[in-house]
Amino acid sequence: MAQFIDLAPEFARAWQGRDPFEAVAAIEGEVFRHVKSRRTFRFELEGRGYFAKVHHGVGWREIFKNWLRFKKPVLGARNEYEALALLHRVGVDTMTSHACGCRGTNPAKLESFLVTAELKNMTSLEDLCRDWPEHPPALRFRIGLTRRLATMVRTMHAAGLNHRDCYLCHFLLDNATRDEALPHLYVIDLHRAEIRSAVPYRYRVKDVAGIYFSSMDIGLTRRDRCRFMKLYSGKSLRRTLEEDGAFWRAVERAAVSLYRREQIRARRRAQR
Repeated sequence: MAQFIDLAPEFARAWQGRDPFEAVAAIEGEVFRHVKSRRTFRFELEGRGYFAKVHHGVGWREIFKNWLRFKKPVLGARNEYEALALLHRVGVDTMTSHACGCRGTNPAKLESFLVTAELKNMTSLEDLCRDWPEHPPALRFRIGLTRRLATMVRTMHAAGLNHRDCYLCHFLLDNATRDEALPHLYVIDLHRAEIRSAVPYRYRVKDVAGIYFSSMDIGLTRRDRCRFMKLYSGKSLRRTLEEDGAFWRAVERAAVSLYRREQIRARRRAQR
């Protein structure tokens, strides 16, 4: 049976002589998400907070369903573990792995877990920006956030990683850096991320469209959008419009399509 284990010292001590898979499964913590194949919960060890994702086999039905939709199935925690390691190497702030384990050879029955250190004093950009239409932030703060966000997404893509759930809710602001010219952001929830030598065009479009879609109701100006485009492309606005015009048009089409689908879903929920 194939097996991979990576434990930080505090978990190596706590689980010494135990099966790590049984040890993490036995932890009782505050559950944040529990679906058929994955449980996410918070717990404490040696006075520090951690989040654990425990994956169980997704089953062949789920694997075939994803492939039939031309989507790569998420089989376990190793995917996110490798994404976190890559982002740390290229200087993108994210979660830090403290324990990871994977075992099994049958793709449908893999067992795995990932434990990351809790990120404290954070606010998601979705929550942060929700009242911007009525209470716009200071221009300096707005520019700093845009610069940080665009640079992070650009760096991720340059490193060959696409998020696949690239929305404002998956970027956290370190509240202690609110007054800095360049506030710190952390990208989270990378269990669906993909790593290649280069991110394909359609997946770059999808990630950037996710950012655009999730920011459509926060009062962005044309100048805000142009600033993001310049920073993401690393070019002047004129050059990116001339050289990357098809890309930005594809981003807008995808974002508008997402927005319309979400509005339809919202109306249906309201009618129930």
